[in-house]
Amino acid sequence: MMKSKRTYVDASVLIAAFRGEEKVMERALKVVEDPNRTLVVSNYLRLEVLPKPTFHGMQEELEFMKNILDNAADNVSTSDKLTKTALNLASQYDMTPIDALHVAAAVVAKVDELVTMEKPTKPMCRVTDIPVVSIHSDAEATR
Repeated sequence: MMKSKRTYVDASVLIAAFRGEEKVMERALKVVEDPNRTLVVSNYLRLEVLPKPTFHGMQEELEFMKNILDNAADNVSTSDKLTKTALNLASQYDMTPIDALHVAAAVVAKVDELVTMEKPTKPMCRVTDIPVVSIHSDAEATR
């Protein structure tokens, strides 16, 4: 039996899985629904994907997001270690604070990979602390 790949997905993947244009949505859903993956999420991911659909009363999107978040195998809680890791990563790779928090959560959780919809040229994709896979386009999705 194949070992399940522990995968941290950033908010762009979840948003694309629900709202993306067809081909983008397909790539994101392929990751989210992959039976050979174990999803790892964080409180930062919740903060990024739940407030807007809640505020705007987008019930279907809210339920979609909650279902993924609630069924993830692991939820990375905030901690001093995570914050310190994020600060170091943001400083080393010139990442935005939220991207640094996502990458730090993935590092702290010791995932097998972080999957993002970010372009491969973005700072998040240059991180070497964990494997980062961009599914921004079909070309990257096959890596």
